[in-house]
Amino acid sequence: MIAAASLILVLGALLAALLATVRIIAGPTNADRVVALDIFLAAGIALAIGASLATGRTVFLDVAIGLALVGFVGTIGWARLVERSAPEPTDEEDR
Repeated sequence: MIAAASLILVLGALLAALLATVRIIAGPTNADRVVALDIFLAAGIALAIGASLATGRTVFLDVAIGLALVGFVGTIGWARLVERSAPEPTDEEDR
């Protein structure tokens, strides 16, 4: 049962990474690309968890936790960068 769950998890992570690759290439905005990088990170976390399930070693769970922490901080940094680079609305656009 765990082998089947590991296989489904790995296949789902690979599918997510494939779709994220399309979003990084197609864009169209920087925010879309940041979300795609988040999907890559989630896929990496899922692969680490799948490796832990498949091998029975908990060291992969430590890797997944580390990836999640680094990814969270990175996402906050990218979001602030995208927010700062966005053009400010003019008075005419507010109406």
